[in-house]
This record gives sequence, C-alpha cells and structure tokens, in this order.
Amino acid sequence: MALIVQKYGGTSLANVEKIRHVAEHVIRTKQRGNDVLVVASAMAGETDRLIKLARSIMDPPDERELDVVTSSGEQVSSGLLAMMIKSLGHDAISFQGHQIRILTSNNYSKARIVKIDDEKIKKALSEGKIVVVAGFQGVDEEGNVTTLGRGGSDLTAVALTAVLKADVCELYKDDVDGVYTTDPSICSNARKLKKISYDEMLEMASLGSKVLQARAVGFAKKFRVPIHVRPTSRPEEEGTWIVEEDETMTEMEDVLISGVTYDKNQAKITVIHVPDRPGIAAKIFTPLGEEGIVVDMIVQNVSTEGYTDMTFTVPRSDFKKALRITEDIAKELGAKGVTFDDRIAMVSLVGVGMKTHAGVASKMFSTLAREGINIMMISTSEIRVSCVIDEKYTELAVRAIHDAFNLGEEK
Repeated sequence: MALIVQKYGGTSLANVEKIRHVAEHVIRTKQRGNDVLVVASAMAGETDRLIKLARSIMDPPDERELDVVTSSGEQVSSGLLAMMIKSLGHDAISFQGHQIRILTSNNYSKARIVKIDDEKIKKALSEGKIVVVAGFQGVDEEGNVTTLGRGGSDLTAVALTAVLKADVCELYKDDVDGVYTTDPSICSNARKLKKISYDEMLEMASLGSKVLQARAVGFAKKFRVPIHVRPTSRPEEEGTWIVEEDETMTEMEDVLISGVTYDKNQAKITVIHVPDRPGIAAKIFTPLGEEGIVVDMIVQNVSTEGYTDMTFTVPRSDFKKALRITEDIAKELGAKGVTFDDRIAMVSLVGVGMKTHAGVASKMFSTLAREGINIMMISTSEIRVSCVIDEKYTELAVRAIHDAFNLGEEK
C-alpha cells in the first residue's frame, strides 16, 4: 500500500462538475489500495477576487488581514471536495492549516513553513479516510493565519509529502499536462518533457514558469520528494517527473537545454551616482530584504571619481514598495536620484547540459541581436543564462531562442 499525495489547482476545482471529476479520481486512487491525502487550492479566480475586494477597502491592504481574507478560498474548496467524496460513498475529512498546525513564520503573504504536526492526518488515514487539506495556508506561533505566497498549495503538498514520507507528490493541473520546453501558447511546437531535474525546474520556476511554485521545488529538492506533474482532465496520463539529476539528463547532446522561460513580472530600479564605498550596497539592499522584497539581478557600473550607478530588478508586484524604500535610501546616501522601468521582462535558458558545453550564452546573445532585441542586463549560473529585455519583445525573443536551440517537436 502506497501513500499518495495529490494536489489540485484552482482551475481543476473551478465548479461543482470539476470537483466531482477530481473526487472520482481520488476515489479510484483509494480503491487501488492506496492511502490518499489531497491538497486543494482555491477555486479558479477566487484568490484574485478576494485580493481585489480587499484593495477596494484598503490599498495596499493590511498584510495580516489580507491573509485572513485570501486563506478563505482554500477553506471553501477543501470543504466542498470532502463533501463531494462523501456524497459518492467514501469517507473523507477536511483540515485547515491551523487544525493540523502547519506552523509558519509570521511573514504575511510569504510565510515559510517551520513545522507540521502530522498526528491528526495519520490518525485519519489509519481510519481509512481520504484526507483533504486546505493548501496555501498556515498559522504562526501567535495563532495568526498566514499564507505561503501565490502557488503556495504546491508547497503545502510537497511539505506534507516530505513529513509523511509519502511515496509520491502528484500535482494535477488543468491548464497544462506537464512541463514543456517553453510556454505552448507562445511556441506551438513546444515539447513536453518526460523528466527534469530539481535544479532545472527550480531555475525555470524562479524565472517565470508558472507550472510550479519555486519554493515548492526547492523544498522537494531538499527532502528528495519525487513530483509528478499531471493533467487533471486526463489523470491517468503520464506527465513530467521532477526528480534528482542523473546521468541520462546530461549524457546526450539533445538535452543540452531543457527549456526557455520568461517573466514579465519584473521591474528595474537604478540608483544614480551613489558613493562607491564599502557598505553602500548593504544600506540599499538590507531594508528591501527586511520588507520581504526579493532582489534578483544586480549590476554595479564601474566607479567614476568615487561614484557609481547601482541597478537591480524586483518583482513588479513589489515595485511600488521597493521604489519608495529605494528613494528614501538614495536621499540618505546623497545619490543624484532614482530611475526605473516597470515594463521589462526576463528571458532565460535553462539546462544541466550547460555544465559541459560552451557557447550557449553567445548563441543566445547572437539570436537576440539578429532579432534587433537589446539586452539591458545579463545574469548567469551553472545551468542558466538570463537576459533582461524590453517587455514588448518577450514573445519574439522566446520563439527565436526556442528555435535556435531546436527545442520543439519535429513535425
């Protein structure tokens, strides 16, 4: 008997008919002799609706109260799914984050999991029940409701898989049937990958791929949780496995690059003519970090007469807060000013094959140059090359790079 954790996204639970479809598959999994734990996301569009409602009252919303509001979406969907399973003749029970005590930090909207008490879940499973857990939510030491960030139900599922030592974490998606070489809506010949390493998927998720939450992939890598991304509409169909890197991922020429990602949720901020001396970077980026703002690329110009320019990127969702903080810091440091561009995008190449192959970056740069696309910033890692470009060229850049590296399916 296996213990299987299944997570269903919001579009998979968008209405009663879809909830019934999910319940039927969960029951089939149980009938094969498995113990089953299901993690439910909020119904499609519900979180956005709740955020919009909160902002109509207070903008920006109070972060503590926003978590109280947005966490309610998963409470509804988990309860409805448990009821549907019961209506079909099988025993089920739903739990909220505070009921099983998914203990988190108190970073509202971006809380980090500290500990999970699995006692209630194990008891329910031992009684033969299908357990349904509300994703995305937890509780801090003071009993405040917290949430794990957008896509946080992925993290809930992976964390529960690790704590319970389950056999697999199946993440069901209604809009995709696996992980592709790039966004199929941009490249019609994008190819579904049978397998991808944690490191590659972590880079892709961090760089704009919306298939999985990056933190969930990082958690899976740390605790060696095997993830299987599958389509809700065809739940028996094989999707993409996310596992530890092995020799088969790097030994063949055709796996040099696994995918091309893009991220339009980016903004660029430049502090102009700031003093170039020890401690300046810390004074700029420490306050941003304390506010939970993730800074990605950082470029510092060559010093001229003791002054330099400092440019960095932040998520567009944090742009206004980051700009306000940066402007205050710039005044304190005596900088000439702050400029910004909130209409940029990041396009990236990802692949473990880069470790042993040269010329990947130059080929990417040449491809963008042929299309007349200017590169504003560049960042690299062992398995990734990223370029910041003007947002309006995003789709053109993705298609050109995807074709240049022959990543598509053969027609």
